[in-house]
Amino acid sequence: MLNLTMAIRQLKRERDQARSRLAQLDAALKVLSGLGSVKRSFGRGRTLAKKRRTMSDAARKRIAAAQRARWAKWKAAKRRK
Repeated sequence: MLNLTMAIRQLKRERDQARSRLAQLDAALKVLSGLGSVKRSFGRGRTLAKKRRTMSDAARKRIAAAQRARWAKWKAAKRRK
Protein backbone atom coordinates (compact mmCIF):
# COMPACT_ATOMS: atom_id res chain seq x y z
CA MET A 1 0.00 0.00 0.00
CA LEU A 2 2.91 2.33 0.77
CA ASN A 3 4.33 1.86 -2.74
CA LEU A 4 0.97 2.75 -4.28
CA THR A 5 0.74 5.93 -2.18
CA MET A 6 4.25 6.95 -3.17
CA ALA A 7 3.50 6.26 -6.83
CA ILE A 8 0.38 8.43 -6.66
CA ARG A 9 2.33 11.26 -5.02
CA GLN A 10 5.03 11.02 -7.69
CA LEU A 11 2.45 11.08 -10.48
CA LYS A 12 0.75 14.13 -8.96
CA ARG A 13 4.11 15.90 -8.71
CA GLU A 14 4.88 15.12 -12.35
CA ARG A 15 1.41 16.33 -13.38
CA ASP A 16 1.96 19.64 -11.56
CA GLN A 17 5.34 20.06 -13.23
CA ALA A 18 3.80 19.35 -16.63
CA ARG A 19 1.08 21.94 -15.99
CA SER A 20 3.61 24.61 -15.04
CA ARG A 21 5.71 23.78 -18.11
CA LEU A 22 2.60 24.01 -20.28
CA ALA A 23 1.80 27.42 -18.80
CA GLN A 24 5.33 28.57 -19.62
CA LEU A 25 4.99 27.33 -23.19
CA ASP A 26 1.63 29.07 -23.57
CA ALA A 27 3.12 32.34 -22.33
CA ALA A 28 6.05 32.00 -24.74
CA LEU A 29 3.71 31.29 -27.66
CA LYS A 30 1.59 34.30 -26.77
CA VAL A 31 4.63 36.58 -26.76
CA LEU A 32 6.02 35.16 -29.98
CA SER A 33 2.69 35.27 -31.81
CA GLY A 34 2.36 38.92 -30.79
CA LEU A 35 5.69 39.65 -32.42
CA GLY A 36 4.66 37.95 -35.66
CA SER A 37 1.43 39.90 -36.05
CA VAL A 38 3.09 43.00 -37.44
CA LYS A 39 0.72 44.56 -39.93
CA ARG A 40 2.06 44.33 -43.43
CA SER A 41 0.31 46.11 -46.24
CA PHE A 42 0.32 45.22 -49.89
CA GLY A 43 -1.68 46.03 -52.97
CA ARG A 44 -4.40 48.53 -52.16
CA GLY A 45 -3.46 48.95 -48.54
CA ARG A 46 -4.87 45.67 -47.23
CA THR A 47 -3.35 44.29 -44.09
CA LEU A 48 -2.50 40.65 -43.60
CA ALA A 49 -2.84 40.49 -39.83
CA LYS A 50 -5.97 42.19 -38.59
CA LYS A 51 -6.87 42.07 -34.92
CA ARG A 52 -10.50 41.13 -34.28
CA ARG A 53 -12.52 43.35 -32.02
CA THR A 54 -14.59 41.80 -29.29
CA MET A 55 -18.06 42.94 -28.37
CA SER A 56 -19.28 43.26 -24.81
CA ASP A 57 -22.30 41.32 -23.62
CA ALA A 58 -24.25 44.55 -23.15
CA ALA A 59 -23.55 45.64 -26.73
CA ARG A 60 -24.56 42.22 -28.03
CA LYS A 61 -27.84 42.45 -26.09
CA ARG A 62 -28.57 45.95 -27.44
CA ILE A 63 -27.97 44.79 -31.01
CA ALA A 64 -30.18 41.73 -30.52
CA ALA A 65 -32.97 43.85 -29.02
CA ALA A 66 -32.78 46.30 -31.93
CA GLN A 67 -32.94 43.44 -34.43
CA ARG A 68 -35.97 41.93 -32.66
CA ALA A 69 -37.66 45.35 -32.83
CA ARG A 70 -36.95 45.57 -36.58
CA TRP A 71 -38.40 42.08 -37.10
CA ALA A 72 -41.50 42.94 -35.07
CA LYS A 73 -42.01 46.13 -37.09
CA TRP A 74 -41.59 44.23 -40.37
CA LYS A 75 -44.01 41.47 -39.27
CA ALA A 76 -46.59 44.02 -38.13
CA ALA A 77 -46.39 45.80 -41.47
CA LYS A 78 -46.71 42.46 -43.29
CA ARG A 79 -49.89 41.57 -41.34
CA ARG A 80 -51.52 44.93 -42.18
CA LYS A 81 -51.21 44.34 -45.94
